[in-house]
Amino acid sequence: MNGMADPALAASRDPRSSGGDSSPVPRVAPHNVEAEQSLLGAILVNNAAYEKVGDYLRPEHFYDPVHARIYTAMATLLQRGQVADPKTLRGLFEHDPALEPVGGARYLGDLAASVLSVFNAGDYGRLIHELALRRQLIVLGEDVVNDAYIEDLDNPAPTQIERTEQRLFELAQTGQLDRGFVKLDSSLAVSLRMAEEAFKRDSHITGVTTGLKDLDRKLGGLQRSDLVILAGRPSMGKTALATNIAFNAARACHDSGGKEGSAVAFFSFEMSSEQLATRLLGEHSQVPSDKIRRGEIKQEDFTKFVEASQFLAHAPLYIDDTPGLGVAALRTRARRLKRLVPTLGLIVIDYLQLIQGTSRRDDNRVQEVSAITRSLKGLAKELNIPVLALSQLSRAVESREDKQPQLADLRESGSIEQDADVVMFVYREEYYHARSEPSRRPDESEDRFAARHQKWMERGEEIANIAEVIIAKQRHGPIGTVPLHFDGPFTRFSDLEKHYQARGD
Repeated sequence: MNGMADPALAASRDPRSSGGDSSPVPRVAPHNVEAEQSLLGAILVNNAAYEKVGDYLRPEHFYDPVHARIYTAMATLLQRGQVADPKTLRGLFEHDPALEPVGGARYLGDLAASVLSVFNAGDYGRLIHELALRRQLIVLGEDVVNDAYIEDLDNPAPTQIERTEQRLFELAQTGQLDRGFVKLDSSLAVSLRMAEEAFKRDSHITGVTTGLKDLDRKLGGLQRSDLVILAGRPSMGKTALATNIAFNAARACHDSGGKEGSAVAFFSFEMSSEQLATRLLGEHSQVPSDKIRRGEIKQEDFTKFVEASQFLAHAPLYIDDTPGLGVAALRTRARRLKRLVPTLGLIVIDYLQLIQGTSRRDDNRVQEVSAITRSLKGLAKELNIPVLALSQLSRAVESREDKQPQLADLRESGSIEQDADVVMFVYREEYYHARSEPSRRPDESEDRFAARHQKWMERGEEIANIAEVIIAKQRHGPIGTVPLHFDGPFTRFSDLEKHYQARGD
């Protein structure tokens, strides 16, 4: 907790009156002095009692400031490997005016003498911690009320709500006593259960399906708590692939009753929710989305739209297209959706460099991106779901003869590579090949040029509609390249093998 407020300030007044007296009845902030005394006494008698509470109980959790000072002194000595008892602490508090009202340094002896048993030290610690959280809730509630009364254009209600949710979440985090060590057999049991669940699934993967079998086979699906980076140059199809994966996961969740796939949160900073919906509508109605936008559609296309929209509407895919969203607000909204939609199992962010950082200085953008990636990795671990974040690549790719992207091309921060569990690149040779049509050189014969041009055309036919997902980093598995079929007019990725089988090749 970031500093406990004065308990006296946390106390409020009950609006109800007792009997005929109309004056309000004062209320005292939740506390238990006896529990604090019993815990301190137990530690003084047997320092091993500190081990039961030392990993989560802090001095600011004590209601009585004197008890907080004593606990601080004991913790300091114990962390140095020294003994903490009335004798070793006496010198620290012998002339401390704060202890004079309770008898000075003799109070330490009284605490130790009053202990009947040290076995309940853990229970006392949890009670003190619980009451401290209640006091913090009271302070938070009062701050919310006071802020809401103040009319401030720079502090609108939505901002107040997000800030309150952030504080509530931080308070909830402090309320979760540390997990501590987990014995290997417990972790093995979880791993075996995941393997069993994957075996029972039709997809036979442990993570969230991408809907692309070859990619799932390489990744095992998108794994829980992983930060997955999907990067590429403009026009490579990053957003199209991310949209395909998001819809495939959401649709699989609906079709399997939650056994496959998951509900998906899609944060779109580049495109509006209507544009994303138009893309999906065009893909599933077999009408190019650019024609839909230009109105170049036929009467019979509306029947396709209705059928496609009914198919799409069942997918638990949630889109947030709020521009200029900061990483703190993004995390708050993700947590909120997770509470409302327990099946949420994937977050997609399009794209990383458009998330607002905390610094206002342009020269600090590298540190900002580093902070953002760390925060997104923390969000993935916190919600125990994969976070798929799109990222731009630097222009260095364009200056090389070999345009295939590399890890060094990740734009603005090396921490993207460091924090990510998986880094994937979308690459379409067809895009660059189409822009490199050879022209006849001044000293070149017509036959030689014709041969070169023919070779260029043959290569174009070989790579037509083929995209590659290059897995450049995978913390839990192999790296490599996964070829996919890319249908440009419908911005749709699919399994290459499946496409060829459908054609009868």
